[in-house]
Amino acid sequence: MSATTLIARDELRLMARNRVAVIALGLLAALTVVATLSSWAHQRGITELRARHQHAAQAAFDAQPDRHPHRMVHYGTFIFRPLGALAAFDPGVDAFTGNSMFLEGHRQNTANFGDVRQSSLLVRFGQLTPAFVLQAVAPLLLIFLGYGVIARESERGTLRVLMMQGAGRGQIMRGKLLALGGVAILVAFPALIGLLAVSGQPGAQGWPLAALILGYGAYLALWVLLIALASAWAKRSRDALLILIAGWAIVVVLLPRIAPDAASAAIPLANRLQTDIAIARDLRAMGDAHNPDDPHFAAFKRSVLDRYGVTRVEDLPVNYKGLLGIEGERLTSALFDRYTAESYDAQARQKAIVQAAGLLSPAIALRSASMAAAGTDFAAHRSFLEQAEAYRYTLVQRLNRMQAQDVSYANDTAADADADRRKRVSAANWKAMPDFRYRAPGGGSLALRAFPGIAVIIAWLTGAGLLLALATRRLGELR
Repeated sequence: MSATTLIARDELRLMARNRVAVIALGLLAALTVVATLSSWAHQRGITELRARHQHAAQAAFDAQPDRHPHRMVHYGTFIFRPLGALAAFDPGVDAFTGNSMFLEGHRQNTANFGDVRQSSLLVRFGQLTPAFVLQAVAPLLLIFLGYGVIARESERGTLRVLMMQGAGRGQIMRGKLLALGGVAILVAFPALIGLLAVSGQPGAQGWPLAALILGYGAYLALWVLLIALASAWAKRSRDALLILIAGWAIVVVLLPRIAPDAASAAIPLANRLQTDIAIARDLRAMGDAHNPDDPHFAAFKRSVLDRYGVTRVEDLPVNYKGLLGIEGERLTSALFDRYTAESYDAQARQKAIVQAAGLLSPAIALRSASMAAAGTDFAAHRSFLEQAEAYRYTLVQRLNRMQAQDVSYANDTAADADADRRKRVSAANWKAMPDFRYRAPGGGSLALRAFPGIAVIIAWLTGAGLLLALATRRLGELR
């Protein structure tokens, strides 16, 4: 048996004799199992609830009686964002962004009913998920188990004894890393089993799963190297423990909390009220379709009359009010899209600041990669919002065209007792409307979005490995 293996075996035996370490490892395993089961049950409950509400909303829309098409524009419909299978491992921003939207004409609503606004305040501080356990709790356990792997040998004088017995510096370090790495595997094993179980659900994809395994594996390997590095450089075990605890607090707790606040302060976002006021101001400046003297819509009216070769809207082969609805929705949607694009641009710059902070905190980089691979980051939420807006615009314009083609202008402007009945179209038209179908990103796309965060962790891993190589050369020197 090689010296490296013997040293690793002795280190593991020493850890096994530490009852506190064994109990802590068992508690972490139990916590991971509980987190996996609770997160899985929560995700399945949310998925079933949203699917049920989505079906009810579609059924309510389809069940509407004969109506005027413009009434259906304002009746609108609800849509709900479905969750992917890996959301049970890392729910990401889903609890904060909202999960349902009301789609109607002339408005671009935001997503509502996020879990944070409806649940305990504890949700704001992070849910108990396998991702959270591996990101925050597992490194802390590794620190308490491994802070003395080298420093303890130096304090006791056994490091020189090992070297006098023929063990090289590299063998000693590799043995310690092998032991601590074995513990890291034990720490990650329950979460890995949970991840594999979650990935067995319908809709799970292989590439995001591989990205998660790679990211979390590199993250725990990084902590193994950092713990060994601190223990090799510190003169005493106590010093190594203080250094590692301080580093964990900064990297895992402090920076992930400060970075988003710093990004918000550097690039402020307009709130909903400010945006609504700005949009209302621009809408007034844009024009009023009900004002015959409005420059834009007066020019629009002339262009329509010229196109059909008539002099009065009553002589048009289509309903002019429906054409007005089409033009008005085009203008307002373009305005909404402009403000939305500005908001997305500001959020992208905020995200760039947070990702830059990932260079100082591998926990931020891992969190970004984990949410991206699980399909629960803001990019996935943005994709849902964009698909929802595309569906809303198509639905509203289809109803506007129905008014233009299926309701005559004479009936639409009539005020006699029977006019309301003549303005209606068949309820069969609502059933023919296509339902909203969310198109989830492909597995390759999710894995690609996770790559920058994983690359940062690997860069940290490389740097820690180089520093550890330098520290290994100093093993046994008088300090």
